[in-house]
Amino acid sequence: MAKKVNDGSSSSSRRKSPPAMTPEAREKEMIALAVDEAERLMLEHRAPASIINHYLKLASSRNELEKEKLKHENALLEAKTEAIKEVKNLESMYQDAINAMMIYRGSNNNE
Repeated sequence: MAKKVNDGSSSSSRRKSPPAMTPEAREKEMIALAVDEAERLMLEHRAPASIINHYLKLASSRNELEKEKLKHENALLEAKTEAIKEVKNLESMYQDAINAMMIYRGSNNNE
């Protein structure tokens, strides 16, 4: 049985969904197209070594560890950001308390 070769002319000329409205959505759309093309090339046994190496790297345990490390680093950054916000809020509360005590004492802030 002969192998069916897709020339890509029919699928590339029509669009499945409306164009992306944001740059981020467009980027995701382009990534999906690139992955589809890489898959097609691999299925046809015509993929260059760079594509094969890319997917081999994605499958490696080292890559999984790097992903996990990035997740933890993102969580740490979020915690640090939250801590900074809490410190600013605490400083504001202290200043409000000092101002209230000065008013209670009968002092003005202008002295």
